[in-house]
Amino acid sequence: MEEIRIRDEFIKLGQALKLAGLVESGVDAKIAVQDGLVKVNGQVETQRGKKLVDNDKVSYNGSSFVIRAK
Repeated sequence: MEEIRIRDEFIKLGQALKLAGLVESGVDAKIAVQDGLVKVNGQVETQRGKKLVDNDKVSYNGSSFVIRAK
């Protein structure tokens, strides 16, 4: 599983999807999240602004990554 390293305590879901290269833009992230296509820790997440913290696992469109905060 890919790791996304962040410098802060959290990153918002939409930003994390872009950082991981799973979406092209914030608009794409918004649509994917609103359509219920993104899971955080195994649960469908519909809030693009959801704060992800260390060890949160995100899956979308057959790809997954885990957040690693310092």
